[in-house]
Amino acid sequence: MNKWITSALFVGALFIGQVSSQAMAQDQNTIRLGIDVPYEPFVVRNAEGDLEGFEIDLGNELCARANLECDWVEQSWDGIIPGLLSRKYDAILSSMAITPERERQVLFSLPYYNTPSVWITARDRDIDIDDKDSLKGLSVGVQRGTIRDVYVTQEYGDVLDIHRYGSSQEVVNDLKAGRLDLTFEDFPIANDAIDFRGDDSPYKQLGESIKTPTSIFGEGAAMAFRKRDRDLAETFDKAICEVYADGTFDKLMNQYFDYDLSVPPSAADCEKFE
Repeated sequence: MNKWITSALFVGALFIGQVSSQAMAQDQNTIRLGIDVPYEPFVVRNAEGDLEGFEIDLGNELCARANLECDWVEQSWDGIIPGLLSRKYDAILSSMAITPERERQVLFSLPYYNTPSVWITARDRDIDIDDKDSLKGLSVGVQRGTIRDVYVTQEYGDVLDIHRYGSSQEVVNDLKAGRLDLTFEDFPIANDAIDFRGDDSPYKQLGESIKTPTSIFGEGAAMAFRKRDRDLAETFDKAICEVYADGTFDKLMNQYFDYDLSVPPSAADCEKFE
């Protein structure tokens, strides 16, 4: 009887071991990507509750080229790096700009796009963004923890009343409701969510678009990884090189944008993958 029990236990353990090995093999072919939702047109939930948008399409394409399956994990922006470091997901693909401060915490891929930021206000407002003295007491909305939050805090924190929000949509909502005097927003987000580009638009851009200083705005948006995951980062670097080389990036970009946000990798960045 004891021998039968021992044999049964051995077979059971062997079966469990085989199942565990299969699960591990499956896990090795799956990549969990952290993303902040919504950030239209980069990511949004459709009527069926599924994620869609430019970064979803791009991320799925990159995973396919890397022979990996993508699982998307929703994460609010202010906790997105802690979520990566605590292994809630394996990488971040969520319009994260490369900055020196973030480089101290994570490993970045090659950048895959780069866009400026813009000041937006109501068309009937007379605001001179270059005259700081005239801005005292005005309210500005930014998404908490973004490079735009850092820029406004550093450059205008002494004059503007800064309102920080958990999402860009909340910023847009309060601007449209008249609870903010202006917002400082990523150009694609502002272009999609705020009608500011036409002469008859209810809102307008103040001053020039902004991409500097690079100490704040970085060199573009990239995927982020834990620093020890260099092989995984290189796998996605190779995929980024491929989608630029064969025109797939431009094709995806043109489905969502009527302006160029491409930042093609250099030959030197990609030659090691040839």
